[in-house]
Amino acid sequence: MATTKHTIVALVEDKPGVLNRVASMFRRRGFNIESLAVGHSEQAGVSRMTIVVDGATAVLDQVTKQLYKIVDVVKVSDFAESELVARELALIKVKATPSTRGEIIQIADIFRANIIDVAPDSLIIEVTGDTDKVDSLFRLLKGFGVRELSRTGRLAMARGPAGTLGVEAESRPSRGKGRKQEGGS
Repeated sequence: MATTKHTIVALVEDKPGVLNRVASMFRRRGFNIESLAVGHSEQAGVSRMTIVVDGATAVLDQVTKQLYKIVDVVKVSDFAESELVARELALIKVKATPSTRGEIIQIADIFRANIIDVAPDSLIIEVTGDTDKVDSLFRLLKGFGVRELSRTGRLAMARGPAGTLGVEAESRPSRGKGRKQEGGS
């Protein structure tokens, strides 16, 4: 059975333990979470989770449906790559000597990355873009000696107004039943 990369976006109630319950759902089903980003949404009391997993579409559809059984999950969408805009942020600390500093800065400029810290023996570079852009910059900087790497994981939103996950506060069910699934792949 062929597997594909899925980007699942879930709106969840901002309560302790929700992240653990959602991650455990994927663990119990044998999925490795490739990327997980969580933060506040535009609505008070609601957080947005962006989860990237590799798996068979039919099996992942079942997992997505199982997410609705978690009381604190408000809405879930599994997006195809063409339906979303996705970005990642990375901070890369790279070894820099006086003789290599100029070349590293030129590489950062090519990738439209920012130098956010300069030390006598290193630079910290901030890059934002799709996963391929971050990976490419990282590969180029490895030759200079990457000391540290910190990545946010994928953040994603549906393109245009059609796929929005917005949920009106008064229309949110208080339990895990009767929720509508959207998105597609």
